[in-house]
Amino acid sequence: MPRKEPSRAVNIGLLGLGTVGSGVYQILTSECRDIERKTGLRLVVKKIAVRSLHKKRKIRVPQRILTTQVRELIEDPSIDIFVELAGGIHPVKEWISAALRRGKHVVTANKALLAEEGLSVYRESLRASRRLGLEASVCGGIPIIKALTEGLASNRISHFFGIVNGTCNFILTAMSRGSLSFQKALAEAQAKGYAERDPKLDIDGTDSAHKLAILARLAFRSEIPLRKISVEGIRSLSGADIEYAKELGYVIKLLAIGKKWKRGLELRVHPTMLPLDHPLASVRGVYNAVFLRADRAGDLLFYGQGAGMFPTASAVVSDILDIARNISSGSRPAAQPLFPQLPVLPIDDVKSKYYLRFQVEDKPGVLGQIARTLGRHDISILSVHQKESYQSRSVPVIILTYEAREKDLRKALGIIRAMRQVSEKPVVLRVEK
Repeated sequence: MPRKEPSRAVNIGLLGLGTVGSGVYQILTSECRDIERKTGLRLVVKKIAVRSLHKKRKIRVPQRILTTQVRELIEDPSIDIFVELAGGIHPVKEWISAALRRGKHVVTANKALLAEEGLSVYRESLRASRRLGLEASVCGGIPIIKALTEGLASNRISHFFGIVNGTCNFILTAMSRGSLSFQKALAEAQAKGYAERDPKLDIDGTDSAHKLAILARLAFRSEIPLRKISVEGIRSLSGADIEYAKELGYVIKLLAIGKKWKRGLELRVHPTMLPLDHPLASVRGVYNAVFLRADRAGDLLFYGQGAGMFPTASAVVSDILDIARNISSGSRPAAQPLFPQLPVLPIDDVKSKYYLRFQVEDKPGVLGQIARTLGRHDISILSVHQKESYQSRSVPVIILTYEAREKDLRKALGIIRAMRQVSEKPVVLRVEK
């Protein structure tokens, strides 16, 4: 019986040994035999670049493979795959470019880098004929990148909605379930480790915008300038609006929304009201989900843990395995196309249904003034709900509209806000089907 040839080792240089880096190292070392048995690939962590050699870590790593010099990973000719898990844009971008020029494939979970400097990195990988793995950059362990680039490659995506930030989804879930204020829900998220001490990247929508840029690039085959994405966070959401939405048959989620029209792309991040029977309405806590519509495959929902050590590490290892298969078989990676840049519609031109809440004096004629102002700006009213108030002379009035243009709504609200009978800034939430 012929002897089985030993597997060719694929060597990995790992930059960063934080939460995700530690998870990647544990998977590659504890599961190495099982991975080799399943795939025939022998993955070896050759070197790890860290900030400090003396930091106490929760995992055991041989001191001989640690270094504080990133260039050792880049310049080592035996390292096949450069895995970047350090985060940030500079000097990480320069390190990745150097690794590609040295003939190494790259795997990264760096959503900010890919969203803000992605075109430059893609071009570098194309010039070097090397693979760029980015599955872990969006939605943790959910294989949404592979679905868009491989599983749905023969489909046209018309739109997608994504709950792509677990911190915000946890806060909104806590506000809905426990009738908590935003600040109390944020404090609970921080106490449980789901929110950073400074959570602005999450709650202001920036993290979601980064992920939207990456998803839209792959779904719509277009370069996406991050600055053209309209972004609103969840800081100003009140428990009252979450309760009113629930009474009306809706739930509020922070969504990353991408739509493709003949005239261009619609890209926005903001709190959104969804019907309670929508597939995303039941996504709670720190979970992520992406709902999309493809012309051939139909409606699809991708759901799972969007962050955390092992879900994200699993996505990183998935990219490593894909690249290792190419290396082992000797096949050249397929060219990564540089997509044209489709126009992105300004938020003023976007059409949506709206939830509007006004705090007004409890007097006859006020509602009529508001309705006439909306009508003069081509905004039709779907329904009106007035709440009783026993503690003040003002009452909340809630209006749901038919589809209207954002620019028209803003003009109308400017006039309504100036009415002396309106005591607070109107609350505006967009409504999706």
